[in-house]
Amino acid sequence: MNNTTYAQLCTNMEQLKLTQMLLHLDEITDFVTANNLSFTEGLLKLSNYEVDFKEKNASRSMIKAAAFPFVKELKDYDFEFQPNISEQKLRALCALGFLEKNENVVFLGPSGVGKTHLATAIGVAAAKKRVSTYFIKCHDLLQQLKKAKLENRLDARLRHFCHYKLLIIDEIGYLPTDAGGHVSHVSSNILRKINNRQNQSLFKKNRQNHFTTRTIICLYFFTLHTVDIFCFSPKYTFF
Repeated sequence: MNNTTYAQLCTNMEQLKLTQMLLHLDEITDFVTANNLSFTEGLLKLSNYEVDFKEKNASRSMIKAAAFPFVKELKDYDFEFQPNISEQKLRALCALGFLEKNENVVFLGPSGVGKTHLATAIGVAAAKKRVSTYFIKCHDLLQQLKKAKLENRLDARLRHFCHYKLLIIDEIGYLPTDAGGHVSHVSSNILRKINNRQNQSLFKKNRQNHFTTRTIICLYFFTLHTVDIFCFSPKYTFF
């Protein structure tokens, strides 16, 4: 490759924003020559650098957009802390098969047993696979929806949350209550709307004619001593 050709190739890569291919161009050129590889083999190896880089960037962007309270994965969870939890079941959930089955996942357990960590781990696994994911505390969700209801745009806000393939709602057990200690009528009605909207949206087709899924992971505060995990079909109602 003469200098003029090499310079033009570098310019083309810059214009196409193939930064990793440009960065590794000399390395791969030497590797192809030393190992007598074909042009196609060399180009594949060079393009792999670009694909890997872009996939990692996309994953980081998806994780950031999901608004997790922290980024923790299943490998960071201490199963000795909660020996009753099935690691196999959690690994299966992180494989995201429940999304294809249109199942909802509920974690039941008291405060401090790792429900948020486990739900976040599933969410991070989904975001890394570029599944649209969003994490929100139930109180914050209700405040947003109450505000939207007062502004006559509740349906639009519900559509926003139902846009996500995976919606993680944390701390449902800490719902606003009335003077009698019961979940307020407004909060209860809004949560029913979320659930109904989810179920109604499950089998609507998107523009690519693929079935969309509105799966919710819910974390409840419950009088247990460990974390219990349940999977439900899309039609379940938890009120």
